[in-house]
Amino acid sequence: MSALVIGLGNPGPEYEATRHNVGQMVVDELAGRGSAALSVNKKTRTRATTVRIGGEAVTLAVPMSYMNLSGGPVSSMAKYLSVAPTDVIVVHDELDIPFGTVKLKRGGGSGGHNGLKDITKALGTPDYIRVRVGIGRPPGRMEAAAFVLKPFSAAERKELPFLLSDGADAVEAILEGGLEAAQMRFHTRG
Repeated sequence: MSALVIGLGNPGPEYEATRHNVGQMVVDELAGRGSAALSVNKKTRTRATTVRIGGEAVTLAVPMSYMNLSGGPVSSMAKYLSVAPTDVIVVHDELDIPFGTVKLKRGGGSGGHNGLKDITKALGTPDYIRVRVGIGRPPGRMEAAAFVLKPFSAAERKELPFLLSDGADAVEAILEGGLEAAQMRFHTRG
C-alpha cells in the first residue's frame, strides 16, 4: 500500500510555532526519524519527502497554502502519487481533545476545522484517516480562531516534544499495523 501523510498548518515563520501547525510539526518529526528533509514540489504546491516506514515507501507532505486552502495541494499530491483518498492520512490540531492526547479515526465531519472541510471537498470524500493531535480548548472567552494561531504556552512547550513523538508514533502504528490496531494502542492509554 502506498500512503500519503499530510501535516496541516500555515506557511511562514509567524505561524511556525502555533497550535494550528502541530500537524506540520508531527510530519517534521517523522521526516527527522527518516533522516529526510522536506523540499518544495511545485507541481503539487507542497513541501514533501519520502521515507520508509514499516518497510514501505511513504510520502510525507505539508501544503504550502494556508490551512483553509489545504484541499488543493492534498488532492494534487494524492493524484500525483496515485494514492486513493482512503490511503491519505491527515495529521491536524484538534480543539476537542485535551492537550497531549492523540486520537485516530477514519472519516467524519470537519468539526469546524476549515482545513479538513477543504480537504474533504477536494478529495470528494471524508473517508481519509485523521490523526487528531489534541491542543485543548481556549481559555475563558477566547475565540477558537485566535487560540489556534497562538504559540503554545511555556508549560505546553515543555510537553510538546512528547506530543509530537506520540503523533509520529500514531502515524507509524497506522502504517505498520492498520488503523484499528493503532486505535487500540492510542485510545486505551490511561
